[in-house]
Amino acid sequence: MRHDQRDGRDGRIANSLLALLSREWIGVPVAVLVAGAGAGPAAAGTAWATALGGLAMAVGVLLAAGAVRHLVLMARERRENPPPGRLVDVGGRRMHVLAEGEAQGGPTVVWMPGGHAPGEDCRPLHTMLSARTRSVLIDRFGTGWSDTGTFPRTTAGEAEELLTALEGAGEQPPFVLVGHSLGGLLVANAARRRPDLVAGLVLLDPTPPEAVAFAPRARRLTRIRRGFLLTAVRHLFGAHRGLGNRAGQSCAAASVFAELSPSGLARVGWETVVYDGDLGDLPLVLVIPRDLAGGEAVLAGARDAAEAERISRFYLRTRVRYLAASTASRLVHSPEGTGHGFPHEAPAFVAGVVGDLVRELRGNRP
Repeated sequence: MRHDQRDGRDGRIANSLLALLSREWIGVPVAVLVAGAGAGPAAAGTAWATALGGLAMAVGVLLAAGAVRHLVLMARERRENPPPGRLVDVGGRRMHVLAEGEAQGGPTVVWMPGGHAPGEDCRPLHTMLSARTRSVLIDRFGTGWSDTGTFPRTTAGEAEELLTALEGAGEQPPFVLVGHSLGGLLVANAARRRPDLVAGLVLLDPTPPEAVAFAPRARRLTRIRRGFLLTAVRHLFGAHRGLGNRAGQSCAAASVFAELSPSGLARVGWETVVYDGDLGDLPLVLVIPRDLAGGEAVLAGARDAAEAERISRFYLRTRVRYLAASTASRLVHSPEGTGHGFPHEAPAFVAGVVGDLVRELRGNRP
């Protein structure tokens, strides 16, 4: 119990810190505080105090200049790059939804990219499909043209926000939800919550929770999350080039990646994991690579050939676990030689798979 209380307290502190860092203007008062902290020693009269105080004041001035630069670039970005779609109210914050094309009597396709990328990451796929049916790109909170949103950011919470955004944008079900990697886990969550809105799922090598909970020990995700935090700080103080650099984006990504650990998944598992049979007879197409092409790094830590074989088997088997979520699932392999990033490597292939399901569902409608 004491351990759970400590984890809960640590989680609240981390989320409060992320919420603070996600405020794009916070660099200015921090810089003022640093400069102000140096004013007292600078006036103390002793040589060393004056030197330290002067240094602190100089650092504060540099930080302030960087923070102002960041705000100027943010304002310029908003002016030069207006949102191409609609900003929809979701819980008092704005979420960007871009919908194009005509449904033509079939389902509407909704794309969700991997990682914590904006909807724009699926733009080539969206462009191909919108010529055949209605297609929707959504910027999750903390990405693209959407607001940052609340903390913590979780897959389960983002599934609810996705459904709310579609409703707020006036998009009519049924939907075919298409998700890559972490986006696949997200859309599977959305389908489990509202199967009445979903005609089918296309999961593009979705993140398997088993690979988070039981995989060989690795620090890659920890390094990724730490990198997001450092990037947020750099953005707040203007240490970036050009446009498209929001601290809130990095904070949101760091928050989502916090659940991608054994302890993180244990806290949110019941809300996040899609179990065997959870999707009933919902049509589900699982698209995965045939092998570990492009992902050989997971074998680097193996102690010997036997362990390498076990690691390979583990990842290949966890990839197919989503097939058990529905009795109407089927498996499709990505083109030979492609790896986890096949939606970018072979977009025409992905568009074809999704288009085939749309035509199939359109033909089955009464």
